[in-house]
Amino acid sequence: MAHIHVNGVNLYYELHGRENAPVLVLNNGVIMNAASSWAYQTKALAAHYRLLLYDCRGQGQSDHSDSSYSMELHAADLAALLAALAIPSAHIAGISYGGEVAQAFALAYPHQTRSLILIDTVSEVGPELRLTIQSWLDALKTGDPLAFFNATIPWNFSPQFIANNAALLADAQKRYAALDFPAVIRLCEAFLEVNFTPRLGKIAAPTCIMVGELDLLKGPRYAQILHQGIPHSEYHLLVGAGHATCWERPQAFNTILLGFLAKQI
Repeated sequence: MAHIHVNGVNLYYELHGRENAPVLVLNNGVIMNAASSWAYQTKALAAHYRLLLYDCRGQGQSDHSDSSYSMELHAADLAALLAALAIPSAHIAGISYGGEVAQAFALAYPHQTRSLILIDTVSEVGPELRLTIQSWLDALKTGDPLAFFNATIPWNFSPQFIANNAALLADAQKRYAALDFPAVIRLCEAFLEVNFTPRLGKIAAPTCIMVGELDLLKGPRYAQILHQGIPHSEYHLLVGAGHATCWERPQAFNTILLGFLAKQI
């Protein structure tokens, strides 16, 4: 657990697992953080890989710089972080917003991308998704954590998960009060600029695509666009899961990810 100054920003990061193991990077979703959001993954993945968790600028314990963000800027931050940690290349994974960061990284730094794992993420923003994120922005601009919580939770989890995890969601609601709303606004605005679809064919890294069957936010339609656009990619549907597959189906999530990585040399 440490901070490092790279590319003009202080980034929070954690390293888990053996120092000589291949490096696997996990990029967070927009409301996630490195310190707590990968609780169901850290032990399982660090048993096989040197696991790098970090908060991108605007998230968690990293700097929330006031200037606008972009996926390309996040990718440059990650490249600088890897260079500072003397990591020449890594397996790059990301869920939701982190998957868009991962795509930007794979396109800009192909020789540093050993493989790519894209989870509940998109390469373009359709009109219905744009309206959803605009509703999030409207809630954020009220400054009311409960309004933002209510605007996001139905999109992030399946109905069954919401019904069965009242205590977990009540705890999450408390964390919403600690969010830096102006920074989250900048993250959401950066997301609305995503348009990688025309360049997906340029991604040369072996790619694994995972998506929750019941993901209403960035669901199977978007995953199919990724699968059709990225040569030699593989596609996995997590049955019964909503958007936050790493929480809703952690065992299946970890099994698919580790199985894919085991095939990479």
